[in-house]
Parts: sequence; structure tokens; C-alpha cells
Amino acid sequence: MDEVLPLVYEELRAIATRYMRRERPNHTLQATALVHDAFLNLVDQTRVEWQDRAHFFAIASQAMRRILVDHARARAAARRGGGVRAVSLDETVVLGSEPPLGPEDLLSLDAALSDLAVLDPRQARIIELRYFAGLTIEETAEAAGISPATVKREWALARAWLHRRLMGNPP
Repeated sequence: MDEVLPLVYEELRAIATRYMRRERPNHTLQATALVHDAFLNLVDQTRVEWQDRAHFFAIASQAMRRILVDHARARAAARRGGGVRAVSLDETVVLGSEPPLGPEDLLSLDAALSDLAVLDPRQARIIELRYFAGLTIEETAEAAGISPATVKREWALARAWLHRRLMGNPP
């Protein structure tokens, strides 16, 4: 167990670093703080039966996303009295090599992803696993219990849906 914990911490730190790369440069949270906050949330999980490594990191990634969204909501509320604005993001910003997201952009992406989860929970989970957790196609397939071909197809559909939604066009 003693030799596993540093490996888990490093992988959590890598996920947090990916998240923080998408954030604005002057963000008040650092990757280390994000890992620690997420870890504290994971320790309190009593209802989760960890299935495997991919499942653990998917849940950790969701915890990090919630922390960043909560932070963005608080910042937006402090600056503008709350609310979420629509953003115009092209497909590269939605899920590719993108510039950092501001609090409003992150809130819009989170709202769009929540809407997608209502329409297609599997596609929303694939977005979380691929984009937020940084899992490969194969790791995502394993975590979701589907084939890599299905992940590729659903990944493309989900990205297109998010692109249309974030551009202000009804999907």
C-alpha cells in the first residue's frame, strides 16, 4: 500500500494539471490544492464500490470538475451577481487544444454537459472520462464497459452536440 499511494497521487496530480491547463492563468487554485480537495471528497465516499483503477480515476475526475465548477460559480457570483452567460466556443475550444477557460466558460461547459447527461448519460460520461480525466479511448471503453469503437463514435457525437449547444444552436 505504501508504494501505491505515491503512484495514485501522481496520477491524480496529472489529472489536476490537465484541468488547470484549461483554466485561466491567474486561477487562485493550484493543481496540488485541487488534488487535495478531491482526495478529501473521495475519502468521504462511503457508497461507492470501487470497481477498478479507471473507475476510481473517473470518480476523482468528477470530483475535480465539481470543485472547479463550484469555484467558478463563486467567482462569477462575486464579480457579476451570479448567472451563466452563453459563450461562443469553436470545436477546438470545446474539446481539443484550447485556450484557458474563464469562470463563465467553465460554467457554460458544465451546464451543457449536464444537459447532455440528461439526454445521453453515456455520452456525457465519455466526455468526462476522455476530456476531464484524460483517459485514452481504450481506458474509457474499459471504464464505461463498452467497445473502443463505440467510444470513438459516441465521443464524436458528444463533441458535435456540445459544439452546437455552446455555439447557441439547439442540438
